[in-house]
Amino acid sequence: MLALALALFLSPAPASVRPVHTYSIVARDPVTGDLGVAVQSHWFSVGSIVTWAEPGVGAVATQSFVEPAYGPLALTLMRAGKPAPDALRALLTADPGAEVRQVGVVDAAGRVATHTGAKCIPAAGGQAGDGYVVQANMMEKASVWPAMAKAYEAATGDLAERMLQALEAAEREGGDIRGRQSAALLIVKAKASGQPWNDRVFDLRVEDHPDPVRELRRLVQVARAYNHMNAGDGCVTAKDWACAEREYGAAQALQPDNHEMAFWHAVALATNGPLEPAVPLFRKAFAAEPRWRELLRRLPDVDQLPKDPALLEKILAIR
Repeated sequence: MLALALALFLSPAPASVRPVHTYSIVARDPVTGDLGVAVQSHWFSVGSIVTWAEPGVGAVATQSFVEPAYGPLALTLMRAGKPAPDALRALLTADPGAEVRQVGVVDAAGRVATHTGAKCIPAAGGQAGDGYVVQANMMEKASVWPAMAKAYEAATGDLAERMLQALEAAEREGGDIRGRQSAALLIVKAKASGQPWNDRVFDLRVEDHPDPVRELRRLVQVARAYNHMNAGDGCVTAKDWACAEREYGAAQALQPDNHEMAFWHAVALATNGPLEPAVPLFRKAFAAEPRWRELLRRLPDVDQLPKDPALLEKILAIR
């Protein structure tokens, strides 16, 4: 299959020439082993074509006059045991358009490779570090990707935070000479679980926005909160209300203005203990959307709230 894929890649059909001039980072978290790719471009929906990652395999950013096949083919080669440098070398050797490609690759062992073709539009270049590579083309100046590397190495926090700081450093250094439009962040777990939907830590795209990196940071914060919400839902399914209270509370702390998070946190509190701590949260939810009251009435019959008419009436009376 691999030989066939490369043969098709070598076919005389015209190569893709969609110009995704941009900056990106691919990296492996040295603590968790998670793999990620983050990108920004003055191009619509950059994440739909540049970002590729697979748990336990690697991550890829394919850009400049982008060849989308670099993403899945690089992952296929790494899945077959090729380290990142060998996988990238094989793709470049097979590609008659290698001079206009820009690619960054990291594998599950943290080995990295980056390529900037001689005909990528300047300022263009890449830089490799311990478990990561940065690359950029059509930048305002050639200091963009070194600034990204420096920021990533100096950053603390999880992989998402460190990658965001790399993107923000690119913006401070001038970024894309054309401006900005879209951004994306994809992070997958270190090992595949057999449940792909559970293996994506973050899968976020800003398709069209005047400040996509800032918006991407906001979405990461929202996603962190909803990761706690999802965990809380699992606790509810297991009827572990103390766990639900903890997870919903963590979500609500991250998004204090989200009335749905307030509502479910309040439900968990009311189910797991006295009503008083839940009152201000119910009040917030009911004020934001009166129909939460109707939804509340439906919960006891499906075991999402105690079948206690007195408790239900007390909650509905909250103003």
